[in-house]
Amino acid sequence: MNIIKMNDLDITGKTILIRSDLNVPIKNGVIQSDARLLAALPTIELAVKKNAKIILMSHLGRPTEGYYEKKYSLFPIFEYFKKKLHYTKVYFCSNYLHNIKLKKQEIAILENVRFNKGELNNDDILSKKYSDLCDIFVMDAFGSSHRMQSSTYGVAKFSNIACAGPLLIKEINCLTKLLEKPKRPMVAIVGGSKVSTKFNLLKKISKLADTVIVGGGIANTFLAIDYNIGKSLYEKDFILEAKKIRDKYNIIIPIDSRVGKNFSETAISIIKSPYDIQQNEEIMDFGDKTIQKVIDILKESKTILWNGPVGVFEFPNFRKGTEAIAKTIAKSNAFSIAGGGDTLSVIDMFNIKNDISYISTGGGSFLEFIEGKKLPSIHILEERFKTRKMN
Repeated sequence: MNIIKMNDLDITGKTILIRSDLNVPIKNGVIQSDARLLAALPTIELAVKKNAKIILMSHLGRPTEGYYEKKYSLFPIFEYFKKKLHYTKVYFCSNYLHNIKLKKQEIAILENVRFNKGELNNDDILSKKYSDLCDIFVMDAFGSSHRMQSSTYGVAKFSNIACAGPLLIKEINCLTKLLEKPKRPMVAIVGGSKVSTKFNLLKKISKLADTVIVGGGIANTFLAIDYNIGKSLYEKDFILEAKKIRDKYNIIIPIDSRVGKNFSETAISIIKSPYDIQQNEEIMDFGDKTIQKVIDILKESKTILWNGPVGVFEFPNFRKGTEAIAKTIAKSNAFSIAGGGDTLSVIDMFNIKNDISYISTGGGSFLEFIEGKKLPSIHILEERFKTRKMN
């Protein structure tokens, strides 16, 4: 993969615009998980060390484009970095599309790029305004690299120099290693609510991994092939496709489940075999037999890919399966890669981030990269590499 790397450039005194992934959960102004912020920090610190003038930009949530909404403001993130980077000056900029003046080692954090009209449809005029802010554009947001938007793609197209940041390079190298030379046996855990959004991933991973463990609504769709699963979340239109995958590959489907009669935190958890589930019951977690089976498989693995919880982990009565998987992976000597927003939340919940070999900051980009898709932001960086070589 031929792309210009930030580490290979002399950025001393240059204004660099870093597209980071600072899209973290915020509740009542309080950051709930700083995993992505911590991942972005080394690139920022490196730029400070190299005496650059630093501009950071990111999206946050899904505001109505072109309108300010306080709950989607990056101000809490500015306050977070102001504390972390206390040794230099950090500014917050709301109106920034025309000019930003900084001294060496100073940092400007821009307000949510999705407050700007044209961001989502990769508007050329907006992209050029971004590019005019800097000497060098640094794409470091792997979690947004699957989006063809002004702050991820367009700005790279128009900037004088467009390069990849250390975090983006690290993500690419780590996931490439997983796809090309995994140590075996390799086990993949694919959870989440919808099989439709992860169907291509399942097909790709089923070919690559020795064993695939399915959980959540995805597992329910596989269970629905043979059983009446009551009012459990599943996708009827994907049952036939799920059957094709199950019959061809080594897919581990729950042999028992924790069910409840209503989707709530107070719902009573009952363990049942698939053939015993009643019409008024809903599958919300693995049962104990399934948990033990999964633990035994994980203990024998050399490579683990983990994407998504296997139950409604937000509810204490239905998090046992997800907790068991998280803690087993944490104790494992296998090379483990975890990715996806909910997966990051689980890692934070059980405080195991130091026990996972590599935690990807990507959600959709993580899935698309593993599926073998060319991510737009990486594609434009490759194109800019070619044009730079030609010039």
